[in-house]
Amino acid sequence: MSLTESSAVDVARAACEASRHLATLSDTARNEALTALFHALEKNKDAILEANRRDVEAATRATNDGNLSKSILKRLDLARPGKYDEMLQGILSVRNLQDPVGKVTLRTLLDDGLVLERVSCPIGVLLIIFEARPEVIANISALSIKSGNAAILKGGKESTESFAAIAKVISEAISGTQVPNTSIQLVQTRDAVSSLLAQDSLIDLVIPRGSNDLVRFVKNNTRIPVLGHADGLCSAYIHPDADLDVAVKVIVDSKTDYPAACNSLETLLVHEDALDSILPVVAEALFKKGVSLRCDSLSKAALTKKFRNTQGNLVQDSDESDYDTEFLDLILAVKTIPSTRSPGLAVEKAIAHINSHSSKHTDIILTKSRELADLFMKGVDSAGVFWNASTRLADGMRYGFGTEVGISTNKIHTRGPVGLTGLTIYKYLISGNGHGAGDYSSGQGSRKWKHESLPIDDE
Repeated sequence: MSLTESSAVDVARAACEASRHLATLSDTARNEALTALFHALEKNKDAILEANRRDVEAATRATNDGNLSKSILKRLDLARPGKYDEMLQGILSVRNLQDPVGKVTLRTLLDDGLVLERVSCPIGVLLIIFEARPEVIANISALSIKSGNAAILKGGKESTESFAAIAKVISEAISGTQVPNTSIQLVQTRDAVSSLLAQDSLIDLVIPRGSNDLVRFVKNNTRIPVLGHADGLCSAYIHPDADLDVAVKVIVDSKTDYPAACNSLETLLVHEDALDSILPVVAEALFKKGVSLRCDSLSKAALTKKFRNTQGNLVQDSDESDYDTEFLDLILAVKTIPSTRSPGLAVEKAIAHINSHSSKHTDIILTKSRELADLFMKGVDSAGVFWNASTRLADGMRYGFGTEVGISTNKIHTRGPVGLTGLTIYKYLISGNGHGAGDYSSGQGSRKWKHESLPIDDE
């Protein structure tokens, strides 16, 4: 990894050249680099955590002064229980996945001696711009190397010490492998982002990871395709037939497991017939975790009747903006779905609310009915739609992707947690024997297309 002050063009060109070499390496060679990366980060854990501690101390002061959000501070701490080990395990998980490069996904006999194949290949050069989350360097380095892509990484100033420490370790680790050192580059100059976003002839994909402002800035200032999401406005709908224990467990986990994450719950939709039965029990469990609820009139009335004044300011009036807010904190907006004669109509009203307010990240339904769950999962237009399961399950590691470069709410190329397959594209290969388009003209004696599907062998 190069700690470079070079121009954006030089950085992008070096990455482009490295990506072409990477694309020709065997899976074994790329896996050897990941093994070296794992051992180096494991060996240097204490030094990296010490650097991260300095970043956290500085970020804590900035947060106390009102110059940095609490959510960024939470994402910065690499010493949070299990976080470093998860980062290491992610590298091994990626290494142990099947090679995503060179997979044949289509084979067609166009004519005798003329075969068409669609084969997976690396995207090329990735530009990843992120805030906090120092583990991103290791995650993306592993995914990029395994998928045959070069990566340029630009981190936020709040993580400078952590990034420098991790970058040094990764650079030394891969320098002894067949992977080019310029395959992974960390750019530290402040003005690098705008310059790199202009390199559309050399950089193939931009992945922003951070605040809404960061993602929107990237999308508005580049011609390079952008993969990512600006918000994580995840919603849950409780139908009155939901299992009470399941509803409590799933909602509490979705909101409190890690409130600063993009897959944490932000809006709770409750069927009117569940206001007096399920909602109070769910609310009580949330109150114990310190969650405050911003409620519409009907849900507030139900909770006030149940708890009276015992919950202090944990039950507040909502306004419409709350249903478009990513709180990233122990705050949850609550809205009532009116009772209807048809259970399906109520679900459709929940779907309508979600599709109007959601960021298309992850949304869930709590119900015992498979029919209603199917309606919800087909109707909600999000990257992840779950039935009786926490929004926090929307994660590359939990999906079995090893790790992820981020969550995509795009509808082109890839969607949801982006792992190895999301970092590959495909090319069409034709093998022939002097065949030409003119052989298939409409004239007499011309050849005819066969277009026969051929088996795809696992090689």
